[in-house]
Amino acid sequence: MHDPRFKKLLQEFFAEFFWLFFPTWAARFDFGRAEWLDKEIVSDAREGESRYVDVLAKLPTLEAVPGPDGRSVESWLALVHVEIEAADTVAPLRRRMFHYYEPLRRRYDLPVLPIGLYLRVGLEGLGWDAYEEHFWGHRLVRFDYPYVGLPALDGEQFVRQDNWLGVALAALMRVPKERKIALAGEALERLVHCPENAYRKTLLCECLSAYFPTDEEQRQKFEDMVRNHPDPGVQAMELDFFDHIELRGVLKGQRELLRDQLEARFGPLPPAAVDRLQTWPSDRLKELARALMTATSLEELGLGASATGDS
Repeated sequence: MHDPRFKKLLQEFFAEFFWLFFPTWAARFDFGRAEWLDKEIVSDAREGESRYVDVLAKLPTLEAVPGPDGRSVESWLALVHVEIEAADTVAPLRRRMFHYYEPLRRRYDLPVLPIGLYLRVGLEGLGWDAYEEHFWGHRLVRFDYPYVGLPALDGEQFVRQDNWLGVALAALMRVPKERKIALAGEALERLVHCPENAYRKTLLCECLSAYFPTDEEQRQKFEDMVRNHPDPGVQAMELDFFDHIELRGVLKGQRELLRDQLEARFGPLPPAAVDRLQTWPSDRLKELARALMTATSLEELGLGASATGDS
C-alpha cells in the first residue's frame, strides 16, 4: 500500500504535477476551481471489497472535451483520476485503471482522464500503458492510459528545476547510490528556501525525507547530513520534522490499536467512522479508549452514522 502522504501532496500540488509531466494538458485545465472527490468508493468484485480511489478531481476545462464516443455533446467539465501504485509490478495498477474507469464515467457522465503513478516501476518514465483482455486469441478489450514511472526519471535533472514538486519527487527517481545523500541535501536546501508557504514546504520536505533513504544505513546518513548541514534553515526545519514524525508514529499506533479494539467489539467500522478516527487528536483518542471499556454502541462513542466529525 502506498503512503497516504502522496494523496495530500498531489492534491496540494495538482497543477504542478500536470505542468511537470503533462504540460500540454496543464494549459487546458482550470486548476483553481478543482473539486476534490476524495471519498469516492469503487467496488472491486474480484477482490471482494470496495476501496477509495486515490486522487479524483472534478474541474473545468479551458478547452471543450469531445464526448468519449466522438458523437455526444462536448463537455467543459472533466474528471481527472490519478491512481498510485507502490508495488514493484505493473499488473495490479493496469487492472485497477480499467475497472475504475467505467464506474466513474457512468456515475458522473463526464469525460475521465485516468493517470497511473508508479512509485517503484519505471517503465519508460513517461508514456502510455494498456490493460488488455482476450478470448481464444482475440483481443476484446484494450484500455490505454498515460503513466508516470518515477524510478526511470533522472533525479539530478528534476532537483535543479523550479517546479518544487519535481524537487521533492526526485526522492523516488533514478539517482546513483553514491550521490543520493548529497543530492538529498541539495534538494532539501532548495525546498527550505523555496517561495512556498510553511504548509506546502512541510509536505514537500516530508516526501523528500521519507523516500530518499532506501534502507536503515542511508536513513542514518541522511539524518546525520541534515543535522550537520551548513544551512541553518535545513537544520531547523528538518529537526522539527523528525520530532513531528516521532509524534505521528505514536498517534498512528494509537489509532490502529483503537480500531482493532472497536472492530473486535462492534465489527468492521463504516468508512465515515474510520475517517473520523483518523482526524481526532491525541486527547480525544485517550477519551475514546476510556469510553470503549463500557460503551455498547458506536453511536455512544461518537462514531455512529449520525455523529459529526467533532463529536
